[in-house]
Amino acid sequence: MNRLALAALLLTVPSFAADVHVRVDPSASHANPGNENLTSFPTIQNALDHHPFATPNSNGTPGRVFIEIVPGVYHERIIVTQNHNNITLIGLGNSPADVVITNSLNAKTAGGTFFTETVEINGSGFEADNITFENTAGNTGQAVAVADRGDRSIFKHCRFLSHQDTLFADYGRQYYVDSYIEGGVDYIFGNATAVFERDELHSNGPGFITAQSRTSADQTTGYVIVDSHVTSGLEPAAPAMDPATPGAKSSASAHNTIGLGRPWRAYSRVVYINTTLPAELNPLGWDHWGSAANESTAYYAESGSTGPGASPSTRAAWSHQLSAAEARQYLPAIFLAGPKSGPDHWDPIAEAAKLP
Repeated sequence: MNRLALAALLLTVPSFAADVHVRVDPSASHANPGNENLTSFPTIQNALDHHPFATPNSNGTPGRVFIEIVPGVYHERIIVTQNHNNITLIGLGNSPADVVITNSLNAKTAGGTFFTETVEINGSGFEADNITFENTAGNTGQAVAVADRGDRSIFKHCRFLSHQDTLFADYGRQYYVDSYIEGGVDYIFGNATAVFERDELHSNGPGFITAQSRTSADQTTGYVIVDSHVTSGLEPAAPAMDPATPGAKSSASAHNTIGLGRPWRAYSRVVYINTTLPAELNPLGWDHWGSAANESTAYYAESGSTGPGASPSTRAAWSHQLSAAEARQYLPAIFLAGPKSGPDHWDPIAEAAKLP
């Protein structure tokens, strides 16, 4: 059954079902206040603003709102508010490239990095499958494609496209699986507890892949990249960024190479496990971002790196090489389970498997 047929079937679910299924189709009529019982909307934000709310399941667990999006390029900015939990966006195309949510803002034009995102997620339990999230501002400074501040987020078969600060993974537990993330400078940043599994991290310019921002040693946050591939579009004579452009200094500091990460905050934590690294990777791997004091607080580690960029002997002396047994604590089923004082036993792998 193809995705369009699946969507048609889902829209026939009886009204007593806990979950809600609606469609985004540009040919649909615009919904206004009071039109909360529609099942078709012309834009994604219109669907988010006016969809019917799901009702609890018989076991008391919350229902979910599925927003199925027909193929197309959606020129809009999306905000999932805090009172919109358990939202699932599903692209109905054959690949993530068939459903694109796109905008173009950089920090200079928007008034700061945190006003540039194409999609902003604040509700918990957010999911996305088979969608491209894009900021087309290019190599012009900070330009966020997705800002995620929701707990228990899952992205499956998605693409994230920008240059600097592509993905602001900032809060809660987040799981990115079988996805593609592209950028040049600090293109995964923030203070979420996030796992990136079987992903491709593609550097489209010189700079650091991660800028994780854990602020104290007792925080459970950090980034884990596992069973993934780092690739590079770097060219030996890549043009320099205009020195007046925000981020120019940080881009130049990479010296036309790729870095695994640098600490946006002192206790930054990033672990790469069984990941393939390219030849363009700086042999040091990590950087202290201009402060030697960060070397004693940041936690940067690798386990089982492969590829031409795998070089344990040349890594920064203050980073770590972990055995497979030592790395096990960072695998998604453990790292994303929740605080030990009261884990909710969230199973992102099982939840992701339910997506198409």
